[in-house]
Amino acid sequence: MREQERGGGNGGREGRQELPPQSPEEQARAICLRLLTGMPRTRRQLADALEKRGIPEEVAQEVLSRYEEVGLIDDAAFAGAWVESRHRGRGLARRALAQELRTKGVHTTLVQEALEQLDSDQEEQTARELVDRKLRSTRGLEREKRIRRLAGMLARKGYPEGMALRVVRRALEAEGEDTDDLGYPGYPTG
Repeated sequence: MREQERGGGNGGREGRQELPPQSPEEQARAICLRLLTGMPRTRRQLADALEKRGIPEEVAQEVLSRYEEVGLIDDAAFAGAWVESRHRGRGLARRALAQELRTKGVHTTLVQEALEQLDSDQEEQTARELVDRKLRSTRGLEREKRIRRLAGMLARKGYPEGMALRVVRRALEAEGEDTDDLGYPGYPTG
């Protein structure tokens, strides 16, 4: 590294070339590119970051619109990738995925389109896999406690109550548990 860059020689600042101040447009472009380098972001996430850094709204909107035109910002693609990744990786259900996308500023119609890639059978299969993984850690507990833990885990991941209880019941039956006397609302007993 050169002496001047390390702050040595000539007393530090002397000899360094000062960069001219950036225009708000240049600042906005630099901020967006830096944020997009790490991971995809929604338009709203970028707009919030620009606002937080004091970029005027009209400049931010102009830069964001241009980035959408060239494909650097694509909320539909973001939502689709988010649903795929979070469902596969964390086992989140449609309801939880929709909530996460809304908090990231994805428009409702794009959220719905992204969620269409998950069908009910796929969602239920993921719920079964989650329960199967957690089932071992609940062995030895009272049946009601096991049901609460397993169904609660699915509920936190956004699965509907009826599906969660149905999946838990089938898993317990597969282990040989008697579940005939379980009578929860929306939970078939036969």
